[in-house]
Amino acid sequence: MPDLQREVQRLLGRCLLRLQQYERLLKALVAHHELAGPMHSLEGLRDARIQDAATRTLGTLIGRFLDDYVVTEGSGREILGDDTPSDVISFGFRMNIQMTADDHARTRDSLKELVDLRNDLVHHFIEQYDLWLVDGCAAAREYLLTCYARIDGHYEQLRSWAEHMEQARQLAASFMQSSAYHDLVVNGIAPDGIVDWGAAGCVSALREAIRALAVDGWASVDAAADWISAQYPDQTPEKYGCRTWRQVIHESRRFDLRYRNEDSRKQAWYQERAKIQKVER
Repeated sequence: MPDLQREVQRLLGRCLLRLQQYERLLKALVAHHELAGPMHSLEGLRDARIQDAATRTLGTLIGRFLDDYVVTEGSGREILGDDTPSDVISFGFRMNIQMTADDHARTRDSLKELVDLRNDLVHHFIEQYDLWLVDGCAAAREYLLTCYARIDGHYEQLRSWAEHMEQARQLAASFMQSSAYHDLVVNGIAPDGIVDWGAAGCVSALREAIRALAVDGWASVDAAADWISAQYPDQTPEKYGCRTWRQVIHESRRFDLRYRNEDSRKQAWYQERAKIQKVER
């Protein structure tokens, strides 16, 4: 009899330890799968998410997990909300797993059962089995073996999701150190070569050249090309799929271009379009 009781105690402890491992990993996923806000506030925001997750019950954590990390296909929300300051640099990322509505519903039901199982073990186990009887210990032992198999299955599934998140994080970190990321962020050139002219580095350089060289709002394209070559030698028309700076000006649709006859030569001049200036303020 004492041996059976100790075996039940061991199996109950094993279940509870596995549940704690599950909850600890779940807190990490909830805290770290998303971060967004002004650059100067990111560290504080991350610490706040960690602290918030640390105080949540298993049921609350699973609710957040199903709302934010394991989501239905096509669902989502803006990473940076309307309250994000517009006068400072902000950054945001989110990692999640998308499921069909049916799979998501099954996952929700399965995780609810896990919460119920945890509550049963913590609060009601001793009420259900008479551990002073051999039959009671034997029944409790079989129940705990079944419970552990279910808990361990959930833990392995969660660990698989966590591994996927870590792989995605590493891929993102690698991409952020690549020239492709630099081109995307600094030059507005997507990995497929499509140029976002509003974010293009060459457009910023052309604007700076106007401020440095303009006469009555107009700058010489040739003079701007020389100025950019000296100030930003990596900014070239070829980088953006163009042959000349005049083509860049035309393709970007951010500037007006006109020609003047000077010294028997037709010279190109440009200025920033008033409509674009108004939109971007």
